[in-house]
Parts: sequence; C-alpha cells; structure tokens
Amino acid sequence: MRTSPPLAFHLPAHGGGRALPGPLRRLLRHSPGGWDCPELPAWGGPLLPDGAVAEAQRRCAALLGARACWFGVNGASGLLQAALLAMAPPGARVLLPRNLHRSLLHGCLLGGLDPLLYSLPFDAATGLWQPPTPAHVERVLEEALARGPVAALVLLDPTYHGLRAALAPLVAQAHRRGMPVLVDQAHGRGEAVAAGADLVVLSPQKAGGGLAQGAALLSQGERVDGEALARSLLWLQTSSPSALLLMSTAAALEQMMSPAGQALRRQAEARAHRLARDLTRRGFPLVATADPLRLPLHCGAFGVNGLRADAWLLARGVVAELPEPAVLLFCLGLVPPRAMERRLPVLLEAMRKDLGGSPLPRQSPPPVPLVGGLALAIGAAWRAPQEPVPLADAVGRIAAEPLVPYPPGIPLLVPGERIDAARARWLQEQGHLWPGQITDTVRVVAERPGPVGDPCP
Repeated sequence: MRTSPPLAFHLPAHGGGRALPGPLRRLLRHSPGGWDCPELPAWGGPLLPDGAVAEAQRRCAALLGARACWFGVNGASGLLQAALLAMAPPGARVLLPRNLHRSLLHGCLLGGLDPLLYSLPFDAATGLWQPPTPAHVERVLEEALARGPVAALVLLDPTYHGLRAALAPLVAQAHRRGMPVLVDQAHGRGEAVAAGADLVVLSPQKAGGGLAQGAALLSQGERVDGEALARSLLWLQTSSPSALLLMSTAAALEQMMSPAGQALRRQAEARAHRLARDLTRRGFPLVATADPLRLPLHCGAFGVNGLRADAWLLARGVVAELPEPAVLLFCLGLVPPRAMERRLPVLLEAMRKDLGGSPLPRQSPPPVPLVGGLALAIGAAWRAPQEPVPLADAVGRIAAEPLVPYPPGIPLLVPGERIDAARARWLQEQGHLWPGQITDTVRVVAERPGPVGDPCP
C-alpha cells in the first residue's frame, strides 16, 4: 500500500495552493458567501470604468507594459474567442497555427470567420510542433496573401512544453503587411507585449499563482479597435463574473511582476535545474525548453509511449500533466512538490526498467500543406447532419467534428477539412500512437455539399 504523498506535476501552477498570492489566501479564509459578490459600485466589473476591478486592471496593464487589460472568468479560451471577434469581421480570413487550442476554432464558428491553418516545423523524434522561424512565417504570409486578404495572424507562444520563438520579428512581419497579431500566451508571462503583439491572452493559473478559469487579455496600439474589443468581451463574458476569479487574476499578475513573486520563481527554477541535471546524468533524455518549470521527458527515446508511462507513474502516485505518444510532460509549478528531487528520479529509473526498450519509431508530420483552407465553412460543417465512418472509408469526405485527443486540446482534424487518402492513413497511424484516445472512426458531414471557401489541397 502506498504511504508517500502523491507527486503532483500538473496545473494549476500554484501547487495545490502553496504558491497562491497572499491577498488571495486571506480572501479564501473568509466564508465563501463573503467573496461571492455581484458588480457592486465599489467593486465594479471588467467592462466598467470605475471600481476595484477597473483599478486592478489598470495596475496590471501598467505592470505588463500594455495599454489596457481585461480580466476574464471563462479561462484563456473565452478571451481568445473575444480577441478573434474583435480583430476580424464575419467572413474574414484569419491565419491560425496547426497547434492551436480548439477554443480558437470555436471563435471562428461564433464569428463566422474563415480559418487558414498554417503548418509549423515538426520534430519527428518527439512528435512536437516546433516554434516558427521568421523565414517560415514569411513563407506562410506570402502564400496566404497570394490567395487574398488576411485579417489577422495568431501565434501560440510559448507552447504547452515551454518552447518559444523569437516573437518580435514574427510580429513585425505581420505588421508590415497591415495585419494585427494575437498571441496565445496561456503558458507565458506576457512577454509578447514587449515583442509588439496587439493582443495577448494570459492564463495566470498556468504560469503563475492564479485559480483555474481566471485569465487576462492585454492590448496595445491602434490596430485593433478598442470599442470592437469591448463589444466582443460583452458578447462572450458573463454579466455576473466571479469576484473570486477576478481577484485571483489580479493577485496572480501582481505577484508575478513583484520582487517577491520573481524570487519565488527563481527558487522554483533552481530546483528545476537541479532535477534536470540529475535526470540527464542518469541518462534520461529531456526536451530542451525555454521554461525550466516545464520538464518534458522524451520517453520515446527509451522505448516507452508517453501514455503508457503516464499510467505506470499514476499507479505509483506521480501525476504528470500531459502524456503524448513520445513525450511525458511534468509541470513543476511555482512551488514544486516536496521530495521531488529524491523521489522522481528513482521512480523514473524503475519505470524505464519495467517498460523500456528500443527507441520508438520516428513520427510522421500530418500530410497537410503549408497553408490550408477548408472545403466547407466551419460553421456549416459543424452544424451539418453527421455520420460516423471508418477512417479507411473517410477519403473524400468532409470532417464534421474536430478530432482532439485529450488533454492538449490541439485538433488533429478540423471541421470543414476534406480528408484525402494520405490524411486518412496518417489518422489511422495516430490511433495506434494514442491508445484509447482516438477511435478507428471519424464523424463526417452526412451529405456531400460542393466545396465552399478555400479548399485544402
């Protein structure tokens, strides 16, 4: 029987409450009914000009170098959708990365937008999308604009695993073409503001001491109309926001930028570096990352599927954040688990001994073009009558639902995409790599309408 406490390497990053900001800790000591407040005049709300919330948003904007800041209570998902709607009118085309979070697809559906999906560099050993280079983005922009106007570019940086691009030149490339840029920084700390991004979405529970569902949207410059942004937030955010989540977001952002918060992070990073050095010394391959608090183990290099490794560790009290076919991600958080340095290497040694073998085969990237459009508008595809068909019989059919293995939220297939033979074979291969996560069938549009919009080659 297990007697040691579990090792929790999952989000939120506050480590079960150990890294919650002081003001939030004090608030949580009160009766729950005490902090469940409506938008009283003294308290206000995210879209009101006066009150404690408005003052906190102004403070956070100044701390992060933005012109304005809005708090949200539907996670980064809701604010990404509001940002998209503010940047582009119905029918406009927007450039989205293939490693997008599915909430951006929901935003395209809600706003009647036409997504152009651009591919990214791919590492076949780990199966991870890599950050784009300026040369890659230049090719993407040239190909997309050759087909007609594009209303906005969306970048995801850093990735779930902490991989980062040099953002400033990527933003500048879009700006030279008159295109505003939204950066999904749910796993970042607002660095995209200094890089010149017009809109930046943060999730303080992933990189700070916030509570789940709290989020912040930062804006700067004149490329995105402020009134359009306020309208989009009004449409997609509740009229009764949780006072607790608003307080959580403000406290987490202020702690993140404070000397005490930065010291807390430095302490966590020092422990992370010690752990990474020890694991490397023991022969465990780690994916190089810009965020020391994200520890991606390349378990495929010693013959273990990440989902199988996750199940083995979970049975022994180690809770990782993100299992994938060749990589298992550990999120260390702002206060990493006690005894992490002592217990995790020993457990990983035992797991490698039990499950390890020859390196897993290299993975193939999805057979998609550099820039691909949809054969049917995303809203039409998602709302159309559907039917399940075996992947082997899906060639020529139009996807009716996103295919999203849990937990990253990154779709392998987007509603409205036409499935060609190469893509059907690749999806069948993915089913073997994601045991229990991808079935051998896919839902497609029941009827075969003619192509609408920009068909994907």
